[in-house]
Amino acid sequence: GDGEPTTYKNFDEIIERCAQLKREHALDDVKMVLITNASMFHREHVQRGLEILDNNQGEIWAKLEAGTPEYFQRIDRTSIPFQQILDNITAAAQVRPLVIQSLFMRVNDQPPSQQELLAFCDRLNEITAAGGQLSLIQIYTVARRPAESFVTPLADAEVDAIVNMVQEKTGLPAAAFYGAAV
Repeated sequence: GDGEPTTYKNFDEIIERCAQLKREHALDDVKMVLITNASMFHREHVQRGLEILDNNQGEIWAKLEAGTPEYFQRIDRTSIPFQQILDNITAAAQVRPLVIQSLFMRVNDQPPSQQELLAFCDRLNEITAAGGQLSLIQIYTVARRPAESFVTPLADAEVDAIVNMVQEKTGLPAAAFYGAAV
């Protein structure tokens, strides 16, 4: 899937094969985790794969790293519309609890603005207001050398501040994961 597993045309078959291997090796306690940008959740074969995950102790970790379309384009640099990501996450979270993974960083030595972080919290609130279930918001920063030299990690205190904001503004559980000097 070129880094995004749900872009593979036989995603559902791959997930079924993984679940089958779990059963064959009596690995019932092993969790299957899909880490995804949520861009293809609307596709029928992906929805089938998500159902297979649901039936085999699966968990979905969906990426959401912005609160506004402008910031989303700046960070993710994709042709996929931000609203599609939000709609896909909301629809999936209406069926099963999701973990949200959110990478925040300094770009040209600037952290995300307070307005952007508040907008991010607003998007989380919109997902839950629509009946979406979010079990955890993982807030993390750069932990290895990024592809772009103008990207650097947030300080631990900045990550903690985002976690606190998410908890305060959304009431959702959030956890911090820190970066490293790059």
